[in-house]
Amino acid sequence: MRSDPAVHDDAVAGRRAAMATLADARASEIAGGLAALGDNIEHVELRPVETGLVMLQGRIGGDGAAFNLGEAPVTRASVRIPSGEIGFSYVLGRDRDKARLAALCDALWQNPSTREPLERHVLAPIKARQENERAQQRARTAATRVDFFTLVRGED
Repeated sequence: MRSDPAVHDDAVAGRRAAMATLADARASEIAGGLAALGDNIEHVELRPVETGLVMLQGRIGGDGAAFNLGEAPVTRASVRIPSGEIGFSYVLGRDRDKARLAALCDALWQNPSTREPLERHVLAPIKARQENERAQQRARTAATRVDFFTLVRGED
């Protein structure tokens, strides 16, 4: 029996969106949301949370030759929940708790029975805060907008 590619694509897009939300979240937000799901969500760390460096590359103008810009710390985690789903996360920076919590959220998101509570208690409040901050930033930016115009002098 073959699975529907559209359903698979939707699942990948949903998981990607959830992880993008968690990437900009604070560890305390994630922990607070997970606390609403239960006091201690059972999971096993498949490997210890670890921090390393990745090389960042840049391009002049977006399409020029690639060059090494510098290194940045990245923390990764992988966990398994009792139902068998494995969650992964890579977090920019050295926040070990955030990496572990994001991996746990990834595993919970993959399980259909825990996806909706995760969306409601963890992801929705984070998305609301992020959208509020973006709206405030747009308002501050709009306040500095300058409209330029040219007067026609009629010397043609």
